[in-house]
Amino acid sequence: MHPDLVDIAFLHIKTYGACMALGFILCWKLAEKMSGRKDLGDLFMYMMLAGVVGARIAYVIEHWKDEFASNLAAIVRIDQGGLVFYGGLILAIVVYFVWCKAKKVTFLETADIMCAVLPLGHAFGRIGCFFYGCCYGRLSDSPLAVRFPVHSPAWYEQVRDGLIAPTATSSLPVLPTQLFEASALLVLFAIAAMLYVKLAKTKRVAPGLVAGAYLMMYALVRFPMEYLRGDPRAEVGFLSIAQTISLGVFLFGAAMLAFSLIRTRKAADATSKTT
Repeated sequence: MHPDLVDIAFLHIKTYGACMALGFILCWKLAEKMSGRKDLGDLFMYMMLAGVVGARIAYVIEHWKDEFASNLAAIVRIDQGGLVFYGGLILAIVVYFVWCKAKKVTFLETADIMCAVLPLGHAFGRIGCFFYGCCYGRLSDSPLAVRFPVHSPAWYEQVRDGLIAPTATSSLPVLPTQLFEASALLVLFAIAAMLYVKLAKTKRVAPGLVAGAYLMMYALVRFPMEYLRGDPRAEVGFLSIAQTISLGVFLFGAAMLAFSLIRTRKAADATSKTT
């Protein structure tokens, strides 16, 4: 855990924010290079802002009683961590719809390139989570488990639950789920990026396949990852909120993928009839 990247006199840079900024810049520049387009800067900026706001809103809703009901000023302290990815994804998609409407382009026109690079930025965000100490895993005696230092989110939760004394200098060992998910996201990024590059060269597949595949793959990563998480999780029945959303995201991604394949098949049939 290393929440402060730079803390010298007036210069104070949080590692969490630095990771997010680096991930954003890499996604933006990589998307332009892979797609050959130079007009994606504004879209990335709008979606980045929407993602942060949406992720914070979702986190505040999920942790209202524990963290914010008695401390409203803490709502705007995103520099201290506390973002829920699905909240950011949902609001970013809404903003993307608005952008497409304003630019008079179809929803799928740039969805593939956005989803091809998104896992990379998300991976950097999860690394930032690890440095801050949020989104930690459940208690474990695994050799992969880590101890977070005093005043970390895991330490506070374990003190509150009576698992450790307030004088403890570190938390009990927990799974580093932040790094587990970051690793999975890097693999997902490699798959999505290679798929995008391959399909862009052939130009024989209708838009939406990469976006649909990404949504399905991330849902398959996130759903089981929730069982390893140890931080407070809001629930919907016997599932966490993230697991419930994962089901919807998987179905939405499957619909996008199917739509792309159906359009591709129709285009191929139409071409074969004219030759």
